[in-house]
Parts: sequence; C-alpha cells; structure tokens
Amino acid sequence: MTDRKVGPKALGLMHHFENCELAAYADPGTGGEPYTIGWGMTYYPDGRKVKGGDRITQAQADADFATILDRDFARAVDAAIGSAPTTAAQFGAMVALAYNIGMGPRIWLPGRKKGFRQSQVLKMHLAGRYAEAADAFSGWTTAGGKVMGGLVRRRDAEAALYRGDMAEVARLTHGAVR
Repeated sequence: MTDRKVGPKALGLMHHFENCELAAYADPGTGGEPYTIGWGMTYYPDGRKVKGGDRITQAQADADFATILDRDFARAVDAAIGSAPTTAAQFGAMVALAYNIGMGPRIWLPGRKKGFRQSQVLKMHLAGRYAEAADAFSGWTTAGGKVMGGLVRRRDAEAALYRGDMAEVARLTHGAVR
C-alpha cells in the first residue's frame, strides 16, 4: 500500500454527483433499499445501515463521508492497485468509481455482487492499458437493470478525470469541478 490520497478534483466530482441529502432516501434504481444519506452513504462509520427516516447534520454528513471514503475505499483501492504506476487523477477516478459501485468481494464467486475489485477498470489499469481502463468506466451505467443517464454522465466524468482531461470533467460537471 502506498498511502495515496484522494485529491480535491475527485472529491469535487463525487460531491457533484452524490449531492448531500440530510434525510435518508430510497435508492432511485430500486425504489427501496439500500437507503442513502449524506454524500451517498448507505451505512454509517460504525457499520449500521441507513434506514428510512434517518436524519443527520451537515457536519455529520461531511465527517462520515471523509471517514468512509478513506477507510473503506481509498485504502482498499490503494491496496488493489499496489505498486502499479498511478497518477493522482487516475487514483481519484478509481476511488470515485469504487465509492459508487462498491469494492466487491476480495474473492468473487458466481452469484456474488461484483464491484471495483472485479472491474475491467482495475484489470486494464494493472496491465498498464490506460486507454482501455478509461473506456471501461462505461461498463457501470445501470441501476435496477436499466441504463441511467446520470450514471452515464458520471462515468464519462470519472473516465475524463482518469485521463486527466480536466476540460471534459468541467464540461460534464457543468463547471462545478475545474
């Protein structure tokens, strides 16, 4: 593990696409669980699942996001990519993807939900095939079996960040991330 950190562009991208909701809401892809709160969190740092009716403060949303992002995603992505050459932008884009799709199991078995560890993004990155890794972000655009326009735009923005194309990131985030 190299102790890479998520930079401000990746944080801005995640905040742009997650929005911050201080009251729990049902997953838009399923119309039910998992419930989400704060900056796209489905669970709290202590492991409790978000439930319908939960409310938090902005300070709690920010603190919980920082804890979960670092502990459960940045460190896990860092470990998954190991010593592979990785720019700060590539790392941030991969953490943003992992935060949204989940890490997936360390060892995948049929019938288990796939995540970042099973992604073509990671496989292509580890192989040094960076253009193909950027293209592979587009493989994660469905929710509830349907292609979601918001996920398409988010994946395009993550791929642009991965490529270091900040003009495209700015365009896709309507200027929110520059």
